[in-house]
Amino acid sequence: MSDPLDKCFSPGTLAGLTLPNRVIKAATFEGMCPGGVPSERLFAHHRAVAEGGVAMTTLAYCAVEADGRVKPEMMYMHEGIRPQLERLAREVHEAGAMLSGQMGHCGNFSQNSEFQGKRPLGPSPMLNLGGVPAGIPFAGAMRHSDIDRWVGLFHQAAVFMKSVGFDALEIHFGHGYGLSQFISPKTNRRSDEYGGSLINRMRLPLRVLEAVREAVGDDFPILGKMGLTDGVKGGLQEDEAVEVAALLDAGGIDALIPSGGTSSMNPMLLFRGDSLKQGLIEQETNPIMRLGLRLIGSSLFKEYPYRELYFLEGAKRIRDRIKRAKVIYVGGVSTLESIETAMQEFEFVQMGRSLWKDPAFVNHAKANPYYVNHCNHCNRCAALIGHPDGVRCVLNDPERDPEAATRAVSA
Repeated sequence: MSDPLDKCFSPGTLAGLTLPNRVIKAATFEGMCPGGVPSERLFAHHRAVAEGGVAMTTLAYCAVEADGRVKPEMMYMHEGIRPQLERLAREVHEAGAMLSGQMGHCGNFSQNSEFQGKRPLGPSPMLNLGGVPAGIPFAGAMRHSDIDRWVGLFHQAAVFMKSVGFDALEIHFGHGYGLSQFISPKTNRRSDEYGGSLINRMRLPLRVLEAVREAVGDDFPILGKMGLTDGVKGGLQEDEAVEVAALLDAGGIDALIPSGGTSSMNPMLLFRGDSLKQGLIEQETNPIMRLGLRLIGSSLFKEYPYRELYFLEGAKRIRDRIKRAKVIYVGGVSTLESIETAMQEFEFVQMGRSLWKDPAFVNHAKANPYYVNHCNHCNRCAALIGHPDGVRCVLNDPERDPEAATRAVSA
């Protein structure tokens, strides 16, 4: 086994946390919380990934309040789901892994039919096209009191999440969600101290980071998912993203995860590979939305052919700019060769679709130097976000590929 793979499968540290190896399950929305409550399928999914050898698995999109959800099937952090989250943490720990939780708020982009406010709020007023079916097509601008409230919500959620057994927290600063909306010049058109210059646009994200740190203490790992680029005209670009990383680093974050794209404007920059369009059309039950996807789907879901390590150069720029935080590489890691390359540059890697294909990726890779994952980046898993049964790898469906299960074991 090569030295980079030896490093990958050896222990590593994040703040005061020692991880058994350097592979972390990325926060990929599971869609397994009907009514906002963690289900048996959610427990089984994260337990399987933990048993499969990852060092830490990440529970995706833990909204800091009910109105912070994009969809009503998402969780928000409150005492009503304490027993379920404590059980999840216990089962992941018993399987030998750690548990991280991705904290976020949807801001001005919401499709939540149970929205408790009058309309979603973000840095500036704008159309909320994703909210048309739910009857909330317009988003408003946050007042200073709303901004202060957000800071408090992230603090409260962090206290709660640490108390139920999370070992680390990942703040979502990217992908077009609430904090990203403040960072991006595309969505932040404010003229007060929270808009304009980068330092002003970073004021709320940095306040949130400070509040979360106060909630969890100095020896508790805080990670940050951030954007390298929004992938749209007028949005965040890589040169400015490097300075975003520097500010988060100076603010005391322990690790940064450079990603890219936005869920609402350019999601394929994040996913790469086959378009989400056809899969979403097949899953959509609303005839108006299905027609809309047919008409404008190609413009919403741009073509980005898959290649391994597609965020590598941008992540290296982040690494070279920051001083204390670690960089966790994410984006196109599905082969052992990619792991070797990433391990020569970074301390940790995050994996998403490869672990949906084979939750035991790490164990199989450790046992077999010729292991092949067989994820083909079709993105049909991502298109199942709204499916009643949640996300899964369609290549593992017996009727689609009868040999899938035995192939993963024998690889």
